[in-house]
Parts: sequence; C-alpha cells; structure tokens
Amino acid sequence: MGFGSIWHWLIVLVIVVLIFGTKRLPSAAGDLGGAIKGFKKAMNDDEDKPSAEPQKRVESDEPDAEFPERKNDKSRSA
Repeated sequence: MGFGSIWHWLIVLVIVVLIFGTKRLPSAAGDLGGAIKGFKKAMNDDEDKPSAEPQKRVESDEPDAEFPERKNDKSRSA
C-alpha cells in the first residue's frame, strides 16, 4: 500500500472527520485559506517595498572566517 493509494487517503479522511466533526471542517478550511492569502499578501508587500535603511558594513579587527585576505586589503572603499 503506497502513500498515494486511494484507500490510504480515505482512511485518513474518515479519521479526520471522526476527530473534528463535519461542522468544524468548513470553518477550519476557511481559516486555513485566509491564513494562506494573508501570507501571500505579506510576501508580495515585502517584495514591492525596498528596505528603508541601507545595509551598513560592520568593521571588525577579527579575521573573516570565509575570506581572511579581505582584512589585509585596506584599499577597498568601505
């Protein structure tokens, strides 16, 4: 019996209906749909607006973990 079997999903559906009841399922589905719509709207709003303040470069005396040669190169503009 595979994970995509129709019998598997029918048994899962019967268990969900027994646990939650038929009256709570439509409201739960509506709440889930509203949450997904809100999440998508928030993701689109974040992509449309650029960040308010530019990213700042943090200078440190500690060597870089990935690029230790960058700390020795003082000719780069900050």
